[in-house]
Amino acid sequence: MRRRRLSAELRRLREESGLTAKQVGDRLGWSGGRLTNMEQNKWKRPDPVIIRALAGLYSATPEVTEGLVLLAKQSREKGWWSRYNDVFTDSYVGFEAEASAVSTYQSMVVHGLLQTPEYAAASTRIGKSRSPKTIERVVQARLERQEILDQDDPPKLWCVLDESVLLRPAGDKQVMRNQIEKLIRLIETADHIKIQVLPLTIGLHPGIAGSFTILDFANPLDQSIAYIETRTDGLYLEEGEEVQVHRDAWDEIRVMALHPDASADLMVQTLKKYE
Repeated sequence: MRRRRLSAELRRLREESGLTAKQVGDRLGWSGGRLTNMEQNKWKRPDPVIIRALAGLYSATPEVTEGLVLLAKQSREKGWWSRYNDVFTDSYVGFEAEASAVSTYQSMVVHGLLQTPEYAAASTRIGKSRSPKTIERVVQARLERQEILDQDDPPKLWCVLDESVLLRPAGDKQVMRNQIEKLIRLIETADHIKIQVLPLTIGLHPGIAGSFTILDFANPLDQSIAYIETRTDGLYLEEGEEVQVHRDAWDEIRVMALHPDASADLMVQTLKKYE
């Protein structure tokens, strides 16, 4: 996330200086695509020495230069999720940890930030044979991921669940009871979490293409992201028009969904299925 922010700031400073990427490359003796890759966040470990060179070329103030260098150093630090490289297949958790708002529509499973350990374990077993040790690692990582909701300044989580998520068994009946009861409890007690259910009776709706998540950030330099999970690396949509298409769909979905209180009532009725 910090590397993405640094890339955006470097591009802004270059454009304000009136220099093209080629002109910068010529002055620094770089290959044609090196700066372009940096500005598109296609780099791994920003070098503070290079950052100072670019800041000097762009006539940045000492304060701005030191801020960029600090950002470069911070971007090299590993987040807690680096301990779970065997679990997380892309960068989503890092972006989620920095988000100020998470807006998500889920058509198949309960969102990872809302899962109970037993539900997380059941969802991990699906698809291929996994050892108990691997399942334990996934559950542990998912629970640690959920800690952002308990921090002093948590992100606002707004989740719309398709009703089919509640009707689709994951594990035994007790697993589903515990999961649905947790959702009800969150609706009733967590001010920064809003959960709605989209009833099956609605019929076709803008979410039929599948689940997606929109991440918004407090820093204006950090553009919003529309994220779609895939079997391998997730799909990140960052262009304004692409994000807006998903935001428009999200707005329609949340309006069509039940109010949180009515959603809780529906969940209570659904619990009878798992008695």
